[in-house]
Amino acid sequence: MSAIAQPLIFWLLLGGGLNASFNPPGVPEGTSYIEYFYPGIITLALLFTTIFATISIVQDRREGFLQGVLVAPVSRSVVVLGQSLGGTTLALFQGALLLFLAPMVGVPLNPFSVFSTLGVMLTLSFGLTNLGLIIAWRMDSTQGFHAIMNLILIPIWLLSGAFFPVSGVPLLLEWTMKLNPLTYGIAALRRCLYFNASTISQEIPQLTLSLLVTGLFCVVTYLGAALTAHRRPNAA
Repeated sequence: MSAIAQPLIFWLLLGGGLNASFNPPGVPEGTSYIEYFYPGIITLALLFTTIFATISIVQDRREGFLQGVLVAPVSRSVVVLGQSLGGTTLALFQGALLLFLAPMVGVPLNPFSVFSTLGVMLTLSFGLTNLGLIIAWRMDSTQGFHAIMNLILIPIWLLSGAFFPVSGVPLLLEWTMKLNPLTYGIAALRRCLYFNASTISQEIPQLTLSLLVTGLFCVVTYLGAALTAHRRPNAA
């Protein structure tokens, strides 16, 4: 409930508060901030769910459960894959609940937009879960995990085009957003969700490029999580 409630609170409070002053360059005229912010809120729900799922790695290590898993006759890459798929399933389920709120912000849903958006959400969830696992496998305390989360994961979301568009920002911030892989995940989500709608800005990355970068993000983060698990000599 908290993983869904927090994004909803951000959506309603920030969306309502900034709606009157939202008029950045590059965004089609007439687009409300609540409507623009909606794909970012879905991504935030995915991010929160993956954080809650991967923080259990730290708790499992402290309670001894992870040590029992690691002595099983399977490689750590398989263990990481199981953890990734578990977190992905939870994130996709909770993100799908928010997806069906789209008609409330004037976004019409059709079979293509629903299934394509769910596909992008699945890919994003897998990549974000693996990113959380890279951090969680290195942490020995939940306090350290939360500190890294606030330092890395939340800024990645803020600088992804979810909170504000890339157009009109300072040059350094613009390139930071362009190099952020989550920017392309949200761009793919936005293009699938607003398929053939006038709310799509032509300045966001194209769908093909966004899907390629998001897929590469999933592969790199999974390999990084598996490598991190292999390098840790023990789970104690």
